Amino acid sequence: MLEKLKGWIKESKNIVFFGGAGVSTESGIPDFRSSSGLYSHSPEYLLSRTYFDGHTEEFYKFYREKMIHSEALPNRAHEVLAELERAGSVRAVITQNIDGLHQKAGSINVIELHGGVRENYCMECGEYHSLEYIVKSPGVPRCRKCRGIVKPKVTLYEEPLDMKEFERAVNYIREADILIVGGTSLVVQPAASLVEYYRGDRLVLINKGDTPYNSRANMVIREPLGEVFEKLLS
Repeated sequence: MLEKLKGWIKESKNIVFFGGAGVSTESGIPDFRSSSGLYSHSPEYLLSRTYFDGHTEEFYKFYREKMIHSEALPNRAHEVLAELERAGSVRAVITQNIDGLHQKAGSINVIELHGGVRENYCMECGEYHSLEYIVKSPGVPRCRKCRGIVKPKVTLYEEPLDMKEFERAVNYIREADILIVGGTSLVVQPAASLVEYYRGDRLVLINKGDTPYNSRANMVIREPLGEVFEKLLS
């Protein structure tokens, strides 16, 4: 099966990768939902706009502890995708993750459906603040310019996706020769619906568990992502 996928990749200059939390777990970043039971509220509520607005300091405590992983390094899946982009095979990487590991690995055309921890902006004046600024600020990060509250450019629960980025993702998927979906169960909407826009006949799913699209896929691989991508370049 992997030999067949190797052949597809060798033939194509229009591959799109769409990934979820499973891409980063091999870099030691747990799914944030694994925090369930450690807190009095669900992780989804702790990452909601309601909680951010009403309990900003508590939000940042959870966010720093569970969502920022500055020490994490790209794994082989991130690295191979960057190599394939440099080779002209991968056109875009679409991710539901906010950790920035695709960019750290060298990928250039990355569409972050839910934003990313690297960018943070003052809610009053729009001043940009780095991730390091957020990490080092005590309590609620305040703007160095106007002292307004700084918010991560991350889509919280109850907030809409950035539709410009979503439309970019739709366009890349619609035109792709090969769509490789990895590390996602394809149940979180509206991101999961992106697969519906693929028009080709080379839909590849790489995921340990089942997804609603398994029966539609042209290839299903249940091995760890990093191992699969390592073999693709071997």
